[in-house]
Amino acid sequence: MKQIILMAAAIVLSITASYAQIKNAKTKTVKVNGNCGMCETNIEKAANKPNISKASWNEETKMATITYDSKKTTLTAVLKNIADAGYDNEQFTAPDAVYNKLHGCCQYDRETKTPTVNTIESHEGHNHGTMQVHSEVASDSIPAPKPASNQLAVVFENYFTIKNALVKTDAATAAASAKALLTAMAAVQMETLNVTEHTAWMKAMDALKTNTEGIAANTNAAVQRKLFMALSSNMYDVIKASKTEAPVYYQFCPMANNGKGANWLSKENAVKNPYYGSMMLSCGKTVETIQ
Repeated sequence: MKQIILMAAAIVLSITASYAQIKNAKTKTVKVNGNCGMCETNIEKAANKPNISKASWNEETKMATITYDSKKTTLTAVLKNIADAGYDNEQFTAPDAVYNKLHGCCQYDRETKTPTVNTIESHEGHNHGTMQVHSEVASDSIPAPKPASNQLAVVFENYFTIKNALVKTDAATAAASAKALLTAMAAVQMETLNVTEHTAWMKAMDALKTNTEGIAANTNAAVQRKLFMALSSNMYDVIKASKTEAPVYYQFCPMANNGKGANWLSKENAVKNPYYGSMMLSCGKTVETIQ
């Protein structure tokens, strides 16, 4: 174990040392489009060249701080590498084919480009200068930005439909509603979500899909209710991160889950228990109002 820790430390120190050796350093902060942590990894990997250049990209501001050896490379060259990895920036537009291969959550909204002037740094020996290159990008070569919409509202509505079906102990409707929820989840375009929603959705997405698939595949209300407990727990995190038009009530039944208690979400403050239905319809209470 000690050897593994020492090896890891050596690797970190080696990487740190290689970046510390960037000489004739210039640092610039430029806008680079992206969405998530995966984008951050891709952008920094494209920019980072030992002893030559490195970048640190901020997910919230969409700004990359780039440090490079001005005698070995240029800011333009670094930004070209980032564009070639699929990320539009202040000087270059990524090739459509590369952008289209990015993971769905990384496909940020692209702005329609107008004729731009790129300042390219050049050098010959010790003589440095600048030249301007006029480039024009056809607007029809870039996909138009997708219209913003509250896609998660459709997801939430299908969740509430499942809840209402379980209140009535209607397993067939619960299964059908779960299939509709799967369709709504698949239609979510993550690049249109804000940062908070995107983070919550990425964390919960796999579990939500697994729970919903289980409800859709069963016509046994008892099994569906058990899966609904887990679905509700994960859905809570997403609803909490999203701005809903109306309040959502987080409710709790102490009798559910073999006396361990379980939560669910409702559009109504009045308790209608999905875990017991008509047997104990009003068992529970609202423990949080999400607005």
